[in-house]
Parts: sequence; C-alpha cells; structure tokens
Amino acid sequence: MLFLVLSGVLARFLSIENAERDDEEAFVQAEVKGDLNGMLRQLSGCSVNATCTATERANASDLHLRRHGAVKILQIESPTAYSITGATGKTRLAWTVIGSLPVVQCVDVRRTGNALTGIHLELLSVSAPIPNEDDC
Repeated sequence: MLFLVLSGVLARFLSIENAERDDEEAFVQAEVKGDLNGMLRQLSGCSVNATCTATERANASDLHLRRHGAVKILQIESPTAYSITGATGKTRLAWTVIGSLPVVQCVDVRRTGNALTGIHLELLSVSAPIPNEDDC
C-alpha cells in the first residue's frame, strides 16, 4: 500500500513538467495566430496588468511571430523545474514552426503547492523575443 501511495505522489510531482510544456505550447499556438485573447487566457493576471497586456499586444501584432503550421517546442530551461514546494522564475522557451527560424522567449512561471497536496502552475507573462543565444 505504501508503494502505491508513494508512486501516486511521484507521478503527480513528475506530471507538472508536462503541464508547463502544455501550457507554454498553448500560449505559443495562440501567439503564432496573433490571438491576443487566447494569449491572455493562458497568462494568470495578465489582463489586469497594463504592462503585461501591452507586451502581449505587441507580441500578438509582431509579424516575426506570426507563423503557419504546428508549433514545435525545441527547448525549455525552467528554474522552477522539479521544485518540491513551489518557486517562481523565468523559463527560457525556444520554439519554432518547421521551415521557420527559431524564437526564444522568457516565460515568468509560478509553481505553488507540493507533491502531496498537488502542485499548481501559472504562467504570468511572456517576453518579446530575445536573441537566440541569450539567457532569461
């Protein structure tokens, strides 16, 4: 019985990495379409923050970010990855649409909770594109 409980806790803990990837991919899918409302739905509290909304409005209208095709996540470097009790940090997200040059953006991510009670993930904001070699 203890093994099953520990396995369940571990599975819950490890699944949050996939949740972050899925949330970031959903944001980028909206971004490549220029769907500002879709982008804002993915970001916790952004729609009531003027600076965040302005950044995302600029991203939605940036022709460099408009793409046709399926988004492919190339790399995620998350300082909050595998946090046991929660953390906030900037994730470096590299993505592309096949046939286009890669894009790198910084995503503010907050994780709260723990493996026993559940970990909650929020995307807070996404930067304009940064040079491909830069860190967040």
